[in-house]
Amino acid sequence: MNLKKLKLAVIGLGYVGLPLAVEFGKKFSTTGFDVNNNRVDELKSGHDSTGEVSKRSLSSSLKLKFSSNSTDLSKSNIYIIAVPTPIDKKNNPDLSILLSASSIVANYLNKGDIVIYESTVYPGCTEEECVP
Repeated sequence: MNLKKLKLAVIGLGYVGLPLAVEFGKKFSTTGFDVNNNRVDELKSGHDSTGEVSKRSLSSSLKLKFSSNSTDLSKSNIYIIAVPTPIDKKNNPDLSILLSASSIVANYLNKGDIVIYESTVYPGCTEEECVP
């Protein structure tokens, strides 16, 4: 893959996704995507209420754009899914957020694109649950 044509999308702007998006956005065209409009708006204004990333770091990530509109993912060719996988009272993972993110990304995948999962899941989960 030609690094000059690299267009990343980081799905989920929490404690894992946001720092990834910020660092990649310093070198590559990057879309930071989250379904939470309020989260996206705060990041666009240069503020991270979670304290994961400083205002200075956000402003130095010149190639990073934030969005809650999934169509903004359409020009990406590498997708990093970094969404939470909470567990219930019986320690079973709730995959609904992960499956939703996978479904969103699936709408924009093209042959040769890459999907990377940064969510904590059990062995085989991506092949058995996310890919189908």
